[in-house]
Amino acid sequence: MTTARPRLSVRGRRVLRVVAAAAMLVGVSTSGWSQHLMDDQPELQKIDIVEHLGDTIPFDLAFTDDRGKAVTLGDYFAKDRPVILVLGYYRCPMLCNLVFNGITKALPELGLQPGAEYEVINVSINPEETWELAEAKKRTYVLEAGVSGLNPAWHFLVGPAEQSEQLADAVGFKYFWDEKRNEYAHAAVLIILSPDGMISRYLYGIEFKPKDVRLSLVEASDGKIGTTMDRLILACFHYDPEAGSYVLFARNAMTIGGVLTIFALGLLVGGMVYRERRKRSRAAAPIDADRSPQPPVSSHEV
Repeated sequence: MTTARPRLSVRGRRVLRVVAAAAMLVGVSTSGWSQHLMDDQPELQKIDIVEHLGDTIPFDLAFTDDRGKAVTLGDYFAKDRPVILVLGYYRCPMLCNLVFNGITKALPELGLQPGAEYEVINVSINPEETWELAEAKKRTYVLEAGVSGLNPAWHFLVGPAEQSEQLADAVGFKYFWDEKRNEYAHAAVLIILSPDGMISRYLYGIEFKPKDVRLSLVEASDGKIGTTMDRLILACFHYDPEAGSYVLFARNAMTIGGVLTIFALGLLVGGMVYRERRKRSRAAAPIDADRSPQPPVSSHEV
C-alpha cells in the first residue's frame, strides 16, 4: 500500500519554488528532486517568506542609489504610485539573475507607464556591493527591457548590512550566508507596496505573469492607476496563494454579471419605449399647412 505524501503548506511550496529554480538552472529534473533536496539539506529551511501583509516598511532606511546618491526608502513613496520591491544582490550567481530576467520580461507587457504609474526598487542584501556595480546591473536590464521611461523609474540600491537587514525583517524576507557555497541563499519573490509603503502582495517565483503584476499594482494603488476594466476584473478575481495567481471569484463574477445583464436589459427596454413614444407623438401631431413643403419657384416666374 502506497502512503500518500502529505499536502505541502503554502510556506513549503515557496521554498520548493526556490529549490526548483536552482534545479532548472543546473539542468536537473525537478520531479520529486526539490522535495528530496529540501529534506536532505535542513539549512534550506532558513529560506522563507513570512508574509507581513498590511504592514508598512520603514521609510528612514538609508541606501546609496545607482548614481552614487544618498537616498532613503521614503524618497520613492512621495509620488502617489505603487512600488515593486525586490531583495537580492547583484553578484548573485543564480537566482537573482532569474528573478531580474523574469521582471524584464514582464514589464514590457504590463501596459502601465513606469514612473507615472509604478516604480521598481532593487535592494542589495550584500553590504560589500558598490553603487557602480548597481549602475552596471541597472544599465543591462533597462536596456534589455526596452521600456520607454523605465530608466528613471527602476532603482538599484546598495547599503550597509543593518539597513538591508531591517528592510528584510520588515517584509519577512528570510535569507542566510552559505559558507560552503560562498553565496547568499534566499527566496525568489516580488513584493508589491502601496504608495504609502504598505505591503500589499507577494508574487513568488522566477517568472511573473504580466496579468498578475498589473493587477497587483492596480490593487496596491487602490484603483488610482490602470483602467476601469482593471477595476472590474479585480472585482471578479482575487489572489489565491495556493495557485500563486489571480483566479476567478465565481460569486463576485456572477453578481457583477447579473447587474450588467439587468443594466443592459434596462437600456434595451428603455430604448424601445422611447422609440415607441416618439412614433406615437409624430402620428398624433396636427399637420401645419403653413409649414407644408412648397413647390420650388421657377426662375421664369420671378
